[in-house]
Amino acid sequence: MTPEYFSAILSHFLPQSPSSGTLGRMNISELARRLRVSTEELRSKLPELGFDIGGKAIKIPDRDAGRIMNAWQDYKKRQYLQQKMENQKAQMLLKEKVKSGDAPKVKIPPTLSVREFAVALNLPVAKVMQELMKAGILASLNERIDYETASIVSEDLGFITEPMESADESVDAHAADRMAEVKEEESKHAEDQVARPPVIVVMGHVDHGKTLILDTIRKTRVIDTEAGGITQHIGAYQVEKDGKLLTFIDTPGHEAFTVMRSRGAKVADVAILVIAADDGMRPQTREAIDIIKAAKLPFVVAINKMDKPGANIEHVKSQLGELGLTPEDWGGKTICVPVSAKTGANIDQLLDMVLLVADLEKEHIVANPTRNAVGTIIESHVDKGQGPVATIIVQTGTLRASDILSVAGVNYGKVRAMKSFDGKTIKEAPPSTPVMILGFKEAPSVGDILEVPENADDLQTIKSQATRKSAVGQMTVKTTGQTEEEVEADGSKAVLNVFVKADMLGSLEAIIGMLEKIDNPYVGLTIVGKGLGNVSDAEVLRAEAANAVVLAFNVKPTPAAHEIARDKHVAVEEYSVIYKLFENTVERLKKLIPSEKIHTEIGVAEVLALFKKTDKGHIVGAKVKKGKLIPNAIVRVLREGKIVGEGKIEALQSGKSAVKDVLAGQDCGLSFVGKTKIEIGDILEAYTEELHARTLSVEGAK
Repeated sequence: MTPEYFSAILSHFLPQSPSSGTLGRMNISELARRLRVSTEELRSKLPELGFDIGGKAIKIPDRDAGRIMNAWQDYKKRQYLQQKMENQKAQMLLKEKVKSGDAPKVKIPPTLSVREFAVALNLPVAKVMQELMKAGILASLNERIDYETASIVSEDLGFITEPMESADESVDAHAADRMAEVKEEESKHAEDQVARPPVIVVMGHVDHGKTLILDTIRKTRVIDTEAGGITQHIGAYQVEKDGKLLTFIDTPGHEAFTVMRSRGAKVADVAILVIAADDGMRPQTREAIDIIKAAKLPFVVAINKMDKPGANIEHVKSQLGELGLTPEDWGGKTICVPVSAKTGANIDQLLDMVLLVADLEKEHIVANPTRNAVGTIIESHVDKGQGPVATIIVQTGTLRASDILSVAGVNYGKVRAMKSFDGKTIKEAPPSTPVMILGFKEAPSVGDILEVPENADDLQTIKSQATRKSAVGQMTVKTTGQTEEEVEADGSKAVLNVFVKADMLGSLEAIIGMLEKIDNPYVGLTIVGKGLGNVSDAEVLRAEAANAVVLAFNVKPTPAAHEIARDKHVAVEEYSVIYKLFENTVERLKKLIPSEKIHTEIGVAEVLALFKKTDKGHIVGAKVKKGKLIPNAIVRVLREGKIVGEGKIEALQSGKSAVKDVLAGQDCGLSFVGKTKIEIGDILEAYTEELHARTLSVEGAK
């Protein structure tokens, strides 16, 4: 609140001073009522303001009452400015402590209530709520806030936050544990294990040519079916080379598919890291390398697009060397194969290197084909004609038609039909075979471990398994600090509500995971609904009730839904390229973020002379004691250590010339704009206030 705004409000409640000709008298109690203070407080303050009316006076002349009202207004204004100055300086001191690392440290969990936050900081709840309000967050006592919000507010309160480890376990972690158990069981019966085809995962940055490399290998044109030339779903395919079968997993390369890429790495034996020779190392390339290292996968680097004029293989190799992946021809162990997926150059050499790496790992690429099948779900969706359908990589055992299917001890149906990657119906699928299965009662989740049980009678039914949600419902949705109900009840920070529909579970999961990355204390995103298939009229009505945008990926609204969306003015945005959905959503959120006011102390000066009074203020002579003065800076006027007013520097002059700044030790003339009456000896503290646009930085968005 500016002093002018405060004055305007106060003057609204205070009548104008009576004319000097008025001879009336006013009760002091009436004056106190108008000033909204107690009579005792008014009596005690009057001598300080220069009015001596006596300790027992009941009435005062109207002309004195008018002067007291004006003096009281100036007094309250000085109080406000004093408090404002103290708050600004205290805030700067706290920030300096945080920046230097001297501030106390506090551990904060991923989410916590405002009450828990106050307890963690050992501060009154009211103080914490006040600071949240300054940040534009009107959180109630039991409102839950996220770590980033708590971290920013903690810094404003003079604390350094550290993240507290979350105890949550993901579905993928559970799946990894189950596969570890299966491998341990099989290691005890090594005599039953035989060699199986290696599973190869293809990874790399978006548009570096992964799918085209697989295209060339398979002699098919899968890439033509992908919007924008970008792979939207995980695909698994088998090819033959020198009489040996190879199973390939093609993972989408965009940042949004991190979860899917990680899952692809967990079922693979060898990785192909694709890097474009004309583009080099990119963020998703580095992330793929991290995933490969974490999974301890042997890998081959395919340096693609060697046919392009800008291809620079040595630059790519030097970038690999910087990450500790020294190429073989540079004396290291990293196999690099220059290829051109477009012309087919060196693709056979790439396959030879993959077979060589797989042969070096052959003692680990084994399975028992005689046991019951165990595999990982890599894609899942509901088909209108065929019902729930899932793609699986069989990791051990042999899957056969009519086998019972279980996930986490729950009966999910049985194999009604199996199709190979090329659409042919097959009766059995040995280890390392990618196969599409029909016959599920309900679509499993991507990443689930699918097993054929020893005794189907021991399985629970899906209906009796209360803790096991559907594939779509099982995915957790992270909102930025608040649950859907809390956001609706509170309405504090700006929130974008979205309703997500997709054609396949893998895509839906990728979109949800992508939206989870959007985290900001001043703007939130809430997923009010999600599902598979076309957008229905009921879902449009739900979106309207929640004031949500419908994000439709590879699906469309039904005719009835389209008509309702038009009538109800519900935005239904259709996408066929997932990163366009992501980036457009980020752009929507950016428009909702409020600006932040930043103030910076810049200099201190002492008034040495009064030259002229102007309509707007005064022209004075001053000497800069510290820092500098600049035009348009805001100045506090201090007299005997107390703030008496605030104004603005309109212009600066040194000698007879206007200047842009005056540094410490220099004299100057300045034009002060403000209502405060300047006196010789006053101290002017200059500072700037700027509105900074808060940014929404999200990985994967441009």
